[in-house]
Amino acid sequence: MRNTAVKKVVIVGGGSAGWLTAGVLAAEYAAGGDHPLQITLVESPDVPTIGVGEGTWPSMRGTLKRIGISETEFLLRCDASFKQGTRFIGWRQGGEATDGDEYCHPFTAPAGFHQQNPEPFWQPHRDEMPFGDAVCPQGHISRLHLAPKQLTTPEYAFNLNYGYHLDAGKFAELLQDHCTGCLGVEHLRERVTRIANDQNGYITALHLDSGGSIEGDLFVDCSGARSLLLGDHYGIGIFDQQGVLFNDSALAVQMPYAEEDAPIESCTLSTARENGWIWDIALPTRRGVGYTYSGSHTSDSEAELVLSQYLRMTPAANREKAPELRKISFRPGYREQFWHKNCVAIGMAAGFIEPLEASALVLVEQSAKMLAEQLPPNREVMQAVAVRFNRKLSHHWQRIIEFLKLHYVLSERRDSSYWKDHRDPNGIPGRLADSLSLWRCRSPWVEDSEVADELFPAASYQYVLYGMGFVTDPLPWAMRPEKEQIARKQFHDTIQSRERLQRSLPSNRELLQRMRLAVR
Repeated sequence: MRNTAVKKVVIVGGGSAGWLTAGVLAAEYAAGGDHPLQITLVESPDVPTIGVGEGTWPSMRGTLKRIGISETEFLLRCDASFKQGTRFIGWRQGGEATDGDEYCHPFTAPAGFHQQNPEPFWQPHRDEMPFGDAVCPQGHISRLHLAPKQLTTPEYAFNLNYGYHLDAGKFAELLQDHCTGCLGVEHLRERVTRIANDQNGYITALHLDSGGSIEGDLFVDCSGARSLLLGDHYGIGIFDQQGVLFNDSALAVQMPYAEEDAPIESCTLSTARENGWIWDIALPTRRGVGYTYSGSHTSDSEAELVLSQYLRMTPAANREKAPELRKISFRPGYREQFWHKNCVAIGMAAGFIEPLEASALVLVEQSAKMLAEQLPPNREVMQAVAVRFNRKLSHHWQRIIEFLKLHYVLSERRDSSYWKDHRDPNGIPGRLADSLSLWRCRSPWVEDSEVADELFPAASYQYVLYGMGFVTDPLPWAMRPEKEQIARKQFHDTIQSRERLQRSLPSNRELLQRMRLAVR
């Protein structure tokens, strides 16, 4: 009888998904520990990194620290910068930021949020100050291109919560070097030609184009949208989400700065257009810009014109040379199962929706973390772990879809069928529709979370709802005088905190330059 102990994990596919998974597993089960695990990553030598979005959540700080990568090394090697949230422009009614149609979804929650909900006390003064600025200093700080920390702040610590903007190709290279050089991960550049099963349908080995093979006990599919193992081999289908979120295409381009010392944006810029939206991500040496849109509502040529018009409005070098656009197509949806028999899908092999709110990498982090923490010791308990894994990841995907749909449902834009179709009740998930009805009289708050590690907390819903002009009529018992006094103090403290941070924080570019000089 075959030994069913899980001693060898084989990861198919590199990129951010494959190498993050390898790093998290190897850091948890390093050779020489109580439960040594052999980890092999096999990737095709000619599959490029897609790198859509190039943005992370604050969770990436914990992941990098867990893997054992220095933050300074990461920032400098990956051409990375600090991300403090997303600024939404033109989503509510259309128009540019100068027209006032913008708001920020910052990474820092309102002060004292878990002790008291600030929303009921802000609503009567909604015309005096935007919600985000009333409860959090981060939107204001990010608009000034300031960093979320100082040079003396320890690695991964912060004054304001932050994630990163990064070069996805360089990130995969750093992870590969660290995993192979420091964590003992074996790396093979081979094409998988055939997959071998045992009599029960469990994968036993991958046959390679060199003529060799690699055996394993658990196989992780990080092969991208093709999903070589879970999709192609096992035939696990996709829950198609195009009826909910329409975007299925993107045009991406890399743009150099007009000046080397140009300010580095501290948020992802998300600018709505007639049939989609444009992301603008600032790295130290360039910007990553792209237009994601619905192929059912516009053509590629029209999308190219929209993106070109946006690029002409923003400063950049080499105006004489036409930017090289890259077309990316994707099928919005997620797998019916993420773990089947002894195969787990992570990254685009598990699904992809769209780059709004940069949820792709955080799902990789969540999946890798859960796999490491609940790695089954043998095949006998693997099915029980798989059931938990599938249930948890399905919950995360459904909540992400609802949260992304919220941005579109709240829009008042009427310049195309794209925005009108997004507001069609038939395309709004039932749970989201029920929540919107409830939020008319009671704002989302901490008790709405169904799991401890909810990806989008109540504060995120509040930032989007009230940034988009949603109105909640506060319940009478939420307005007690003693609570109002606390809220007023919190609003006042936010203004003071904003002024203090504005005086003490360096700019993004200044901090990154100082860090570079400090390691020379």
